Amino acid sequence: MERFTRQRHAIRTALEAAGRPLLPVEIQLAAQHEVPALGLATVYRNLKQLVEAEEIQPVELPGEPPRYEVSGHKHHHHFRCRNCDRVFDVHACPGNMQKLAPRGFVVDDHELTLYGSCSDCRQRASARPARRGSAHA
Repeated sequence: MERFTRQRHAIRTALEAAGRPLLPVEIQLAAQHEVPALGLATVYRNLKQLVEAEEIQPVELPGEPPRYEVSGHKHHHHFRCRNCDRVFDVHACPGNMQKLAPRGFVVDDHELTLYGSCSDCRQRASARPARRGSAHA
């Protein structure tokens, strides 16, 4: 049985409070509110142990480093904001993907990632004053 530590508690609390998948550096920054001296190497070490204990799970997006979320979610997908790079859970699924597979193929699993702008980034963009004229006019 793994030893319970302040660092591990801070990491787990950071993931629970975020409510979305986080990169290790995001976890470190959030967990430093509870353990100010928390280093990135300690975060990685604890993430490995928490994954092995099945308390958290990695979220793998193509071409990106893994993010982590608390285990126990039902089947779900993710949304990645192209502006702020944050990833959010999407607790919906379009359902049976077999109809998309080529004839004769059998689908046994799928991953779906949506890309676009999150509500925070959309609000920031709409709050910016409109630019007048163009330097190229």
